[in-house]
Amino acid sequence: MIPKCYRLLALGAAAALLAACAATEPVKNSKPVKPIPQQGERNSLVQFGKSDFDHLADVEMRENTQSLRVLMVKLYKRNPRELRKSSAGSAEEMAKAVFENQRDWRFREISEAQGTDAIQQAFRPDYLGDRVLSLIVGMQTMLIKAHGGKTDFYFTDSIDPQNVYNAARNIEIAVWKLSNARDDTGQLYLLTNELNGSERNLSFEREFGKIIGSLDLYAITLSEKLQRSITRVMQTLATALFLPF
Repeated sequence: MIPKCYRLLALGAAAALLAACAATEPVKNSKPVKPIPQQGERNSLVQFGKSDFDHLADVEMRENTQSLRVLMVKLYKRNPRELRKSSAGSAEEMAKAVFENQRDWRFREISEAQGTDAIQQAFRPDYLGDRVLSLIVGMQTMLIKAHGGKTDFYFTDSIDPQNVYNAARNIEIAVWKLSNARDDTGQLYLLTNELNGSERNLSFEREFGKIIGSLDLYAITLSEKLQRSITRVMQTLATALFLPF
């Protein structure tokens, strides 16, 4: 079952995702508002090979990738010991190297793990590698696989809405583990949100909620377009297993 907080965040993500597809520049108080960035090839001949659903998939994948990049930087800053396992540079430099300077998403630092294997590895008690890198690469490669192995979509591409839906549930499981899975000393494997008397930082939850919401929106919209039903999985997060696709 999708937690209530994620359902609310999904509504916000849905609005943001639809807004990102708009071509017009909004006006506020008679002054132009900075438009949402568009893909570089928006006005090129490439666009003739794309349907509206291809454009929506482009936006959804692009926005989720950007969220994961933001989360990588935030996780490294909250967990600097993990960054030192892979790089002597800054969190931003590491994120740039991961998201811009690679092609196959295979990293020796995490034994070339991908998808849910990499996500699970990040929470293994005996794992000594970079847990942040393993988690983020696992999520990104899982999303790519759920979208048919692509990040750019055209008429000839086929995406199974069930796979996109399953990816959203797997993100939920990973988020639960971030807040609850602990090592033998009782410490969280990775620090995220901060709640205490003087600090209340829920930015991690909000960013993950955006990803889950946009995945659910696209999965439901695509299933209606294809007239293909989605099998909704009911799991208790504490005992949930990552869903295959």
